Amino acid sequence: MKGSDITVAFLGCGTYTLTDASRPSLTKEGNMGSAVLAGLLEALYPEGSTNVASSRISQLIACTNSETSAKKLEQQLGRHRSRVEVLHKANLEAMQRADVIVLGVKPYFAKDVLQEDGVREAVAGKLIMSMIPGSVTDLGSYLAAAGNDDIEAPWLVKTIPNIAARYGQSMTLIDPPEPSLPREEQEFMEWFWNQIGSSKTLTSSTSNAGMMTMTAVLAGLSVSLEGVLDGSVREGLRRTDAMDIALQSMKSLVSILESGTHPAAMRESIASPRGCTIAALLSLEKAGVRGTFAQALIDGAEVFADKK
Repeated sequence: MKGSDITVAFLGCGTYTLTDASRPSLTKEGNMGSAVLAGLLEALYPEGSTNVASSRISQLIACTNSETSAKKLEQQLGRHRSRVEVLHKANLEAMQRADVIVLGVKPYFAKDVLQEDGVREAVAGKLIMSMIPGSVTDLGSYLAAAGNDDIEAPWLVKTIPNIAARYGQSMTLIDPPEPSLPREEQEFMEWFWNQIGSSKTLTSSTSNAGMMTMTAVLAGLSVSLEGVLDGSVREGLRRTDAMDIALQSMKSLVSILESGTHPAAMRESIASPRGCTIAALLSLEKAGVRGTFAQALIDGAEVFADKK
């Protein structure tokens, strides 16, 4: 790896839509690849800042599967358009030119991408950070079936970010490869994912639980948040006001927990005798919410394991 002169290629930068019905202006488009790319660009080139963060990346390439997706991605890049070369139907070219590859194509498309003629040679000895669900063993087998065994194998690493990468707040889970990455590749990988939030290295035996913990918080707590908003509206708040209050309260919760306070201790500190908070907490306990969340995580982890 070339230290500070690294070309990174993103394969799979199609589109999704994130929409908040109460705030249409917050609608965003992209997929995991474009979310990571957008978050990375904002971290390296913050708006209004004259002090550009020290970057180890010299060039960014983003590849989509269609010309339509490429044009949409160019529009989404906005002020960063000149910093990214957008290609479509050019995965092989992108891999040939890259030093590091971020693989974010759909799982069913991975085999076709990795078994294209010339790919084995294009990725020889390079770092491939896969965001594709499941084990990287399958990806390695696709490459092994596509070329000469004498060609150096790439370094394949499973990485699991989340869509908050777009806002620089992803928790990225890393499942380290065997054997371990060389020092330069390891340092670059950690630097890369920490630009868009935080990262944590797990083991293969704990990655399922880690992934579902992340999902339970993002998806599961969003369900409880909607319930809080509905109750607030029933009690007379406008939904937009309730959302503002809830979002800042969630930030408050994070700051308290980050200080080292246990969740139970935090609840006890704000639940006064005969108060409204303890009444609300008892309603949640009667409904078995705690156990339901625990079981939801366990069920999700089991389904995830079955798909690996």
